[in-house]
Amino acid sequence: MRGSATDPTSTPGHRRLRRTAVPLASAALLLPLLGAAPAPTAPEHATHRLQQAFATAAADYHVPQSVLLAVSYLQSRWDRHAGAPSVTGGYGPMHLTDARAAIAGTEHFAEGTEDARGDTARAALHPVVEVPAESAVPARLRTLPRAAELTGLPAAELRTDPAANVAGGAALLAAAQKELGEPLSADPARWYGAVARFSGADDRATAAAYADDVYDVLRTGAQRTTDDGQLVALAARPRLTADTAQLRRAHLRTLPTDGTECPRSVSCESVPAPYAEFGDNDYGNHDLGDRPASQSIRYIVIHDTEGAWDGVMKLIQDPTYVSWNYTIRSTDGLIAQHVKAKDVAWHAGNWYINAKSIGIEHEGFLAAPDAWYTEAMYRSSARLVRYLARTYGIPLDRQHILGHDTVPGPTASSVPGMHTDPGPYWDWRHYFQLLGHPLRRTAGRHSGVLTILPDYASNRPVYTGCTSKGQPCAEHGSSEVRLYTDHDETAPLIKDIGLRTDPTDGVNDLSSRVSTGQSYAVADRWGDWTAIWYLGQKAWFRNPPKDPTAVPARGLVVRPRDGLASVPVYGRAYPEKEAYPADVPAQSVVPLPYTIPAGQKYVAGDEVPGEYYYAVTFTPDSHRVVVGQDLYYEIQYGHRVAFVRAADVTLEAAAR
Repeated sequence: MRGSATDPTSTPGHRRLRRTAVPLASAALLLPLLGAAPAPTAPEHATHRLQQAFATAAADYHVPQSVLLAVSYLQSRWDRHAGAPSVTGGYGPMHLTDARAAIAGTEHFAEGTEDARGDTARAALHPVVEVPAESAVPARLRTLPRAAELTGLPAAELRTDPAANVAGGAALLAAAQKELGEPLSADPARWYGAVARFSGADDRATAAAYADDVYDVLRTGAQRTTDDGQLVALAARPRLTADTAQLRRAHLRTLPTDGTECPRSVSCESVPAPYAEFGDNDYGNHDLGDRPASQSIRYIVIHDTEGAWDGVMKLIQDPTYVSWNYTIRSTDGLIAQHVKAKDVAWHAGNWYINAKSIGIEHEGFLAAPDAWYTEAMYRSSARLVRYLARTYGIPLDRQHILGHDTVPGPTASSVPGMHTDPGPYWDWRHYFQLLGHPLRRTAGRHSGVLTILPDYASNRPVYTGCTSKGQPCAEHGSSEVRLYTDHDETAPLIKDIGLRTDPTDGVNDLSSRVSTGQSYAVADRWGDWTAIWYLGQKAWFRNPPKDPTAVPARGLVVRPRDGLASVPVYGRAYPEKEAYPADVPAQSVVPLPYTIPAGQKYVAGDEVPGEYYYAVTFTPDSHRVVVGQDLYYEIQYGHRVAFVRAADVTLEAAAR
């Protein structure tokens, strides 16, 4: 999204938490009983506390332990995030929400000044954003105070103590079960309605989609080590069925779908972005089109909202603001569609990319590492992207599933203002697993191409700029790897000449960073270090064989044609001047301030013709798609993708 700092958005009686229902002496037996072996050298008291907490809470509140584990997995993957809240104010393994305590105090900062439309044929669009008035906090954002009432535990303890947090989640599930008139059954199949209610969704489709995901976790099982070193396991129950009829008694509303373009496996509502004229012969907030008949859709762009759901829903309905195709809610994965795929939303800051992409916003903040994304949102997003990729023939790789931070500036002047979301805390490795296309090694160790693939949880580079005080950002897992000018962490960082500033470790500074899933040509190796060609330079990063941050990959690369000292790099693949008809002004084909010098190689993606969508009027009768004869290759040039003219380069297979 634009990323402006001003963007928005019972059971009777109390129970005290029993902390010793499963003795420490028996903790070592717990994981084998659940179908997973414990780490033999792990201290029991340090690694089994959370598993004990689930057993204790399940016994206290008469909730099946498997149901409690599955709900928590969908909320947080059992992580506690050091007690910090998610973007919607959710705390702990159960993601108990307390928006008043969390969201109001969230600091977030602008990460770009781009013109979201990105078309130099029209005046730049920089809408003024007004923060919506604070409204009543919805029930889905205040489950923690409710859990405090049910358990008798202080709210502060529910936020910071994982065992108390799990107990709060169990109490909420038990209360929902009773409100539905269901018994506190030991059979997980009898808890579907309560699980659906736990989501906080106020509509049947979203609640059902959430419950379906929980029961999918129950059937497949799960096992992982959490962010604080806890071993947690849930045994698979592949034949489990759920009593879905319970949801009929929940009295939830029906979503206004109105022909939304979503898969059946998600909940999706229509919140249309307005197409309207206003002011001095101006209009917004998107352009009408006829995709894919008139031009192909080749990219999906992943954004974060830099604001909370309710405020973002108000912004998208403002015709003077910008637009995107979908927004996904953090708490339960609800999807809102705003712009049809046939039309062109104004979201990526590059008109060429806008005209050939679909933009998806995720409720979140780039510069808030502990304002974490929920598993429910990741899964809903992955289902949507799989559906769109299948519908429009979009390959599931990082050359087509772009972050907003990998969209190139269309011109030299636009490069410094391009946005940097979703940022280093978006878990691309996990996301591609959910997409069904896991990132992995695809070539031998002597390959001339590699794919960036650090372990998200243990990869924790230091970033600054997450708070107004200038302190280092909270230590957190990251998808990104830092680049140096030499094989030494004391060497200077790689510089991006297009940014016109010296490189820093700022959370929004992309000059010397590569991201999970991106592929680059190998330039050199030295011990535990690997160099890649990056922004016209040799860029080094630590890549020890025993703990690699990149893996060998297959790929095609481009290099300057023989006899050329260097070739220009472009931010958009526009047609040559001769391709434009008389009624469409020719757009300039101006290179960015970058080149590919002779001797360097860059990983290539699609070969595409130059293309421009002329759409500068409210009525679409003058709209034209101009396709040229010049061909371009998309390349991974720096952190962002870029384009080179096919006539300037030689395409070849990288060494394997």
